[in-house]
Amino acid sequence: MKLLVIGRGGQVGWELTRSLAPLGHVVALGREDADLSRPDRLPGLIGEIKPDIVVNAAAYTAVDKAESEAKLASTINADAVGALAEGARDIGALFVHFSTDYVFDGKKAGPYGETDAPRPLNEYGRGKLAGEIAIEAAGGDWLVFRTSWVYSARGANFFQTMLRLAQERETLRVVADQYGAPTAARMIADLTAHAIRQAAAERKSGLFESGLFHMTANGSTSWFGFASRIIDAFASACPGRVLTRSIEPIASSEYMTAAERPRNSLLDNCKLERRFGLFRQDWDAYLQLVFDEALASGSR
Repeated sequence: MKLLVIGRGGQVGWELTRSLAPLGHVVALGREDADLSRPDRLPGLIGEIKPDIVVNAAAYTAVDKAESEAKLASTINADAVGALAEGARDIGALFVHFSTDYVFDGKKAGPYGETDAPRPLNEYGRGKLAGEIAIEAAGGDWLVFRTSWVYSARGANFFQTMLRLAQERETLRVVADQYGAPTAARMIADLTAHAIRQAAAERKSGLFESGLFHMTANGSTSWFGFASRIIDAFASACPGRVLTRSIEPIASSEYMTAAERPRNSLLDNCKLERRFGLFRQDWDAYLQLVFDEALASGSR
């Protein structure tokens, strides 16, 4: 089986090159090979490689910057996604894509299910929702996984930001009224590999059904709670390197950003668990794995 991964240099893309390797031959492309700002070129690229599975882990993820670059964000997160889905459909490949909790407005009291109506608050969320719609419109065989608060031991993310700030500031002020499930890129890649393995078997037997699924770590916390756990782990492992002495919880109104964020980013994963029989670990269990990896790599 040949698997094409788009977004080799991103958090999830990097992890996918590892997790998908046992399934077959992985071809991983970065921006220099697959430029999502040029959607017209993507179907032809897929046609040349002729993979059995196309996994798109590339996206425009600068949430605040997307407010001023809405056209570019939409091109990458919607138009290019539709082009990739069409290219996969044309050669009979399974298309796998990742979306976001930001398709919701965060006003629901409990976790969001796949059938809840999306109401994105920002340009990033609107673009990602348009990408989901484009995939369904393209047809063919596809799987879309919505995830949340993605982080890893590499790249630009909240986890890396907290490690850096812990060495620069005595006090940190972190938003405490937005809730979600921090989800490690490593976990997403591992769960995706399992889902693809099952999907490939279903396609072979004629039992496959396309679908949208929520895929996050188990449990929940706030950005403040997430930051506190990161700093605690860092201080315990490397006490001489941590300057931060206190972390203060603040309201979203005290930390203004260009893009509005949903207060509730919790996603219900029951559909994913039923379909693929997956076990999801708690968010803080994976946090320790990522933290250990970051220390071992010497990135901090």
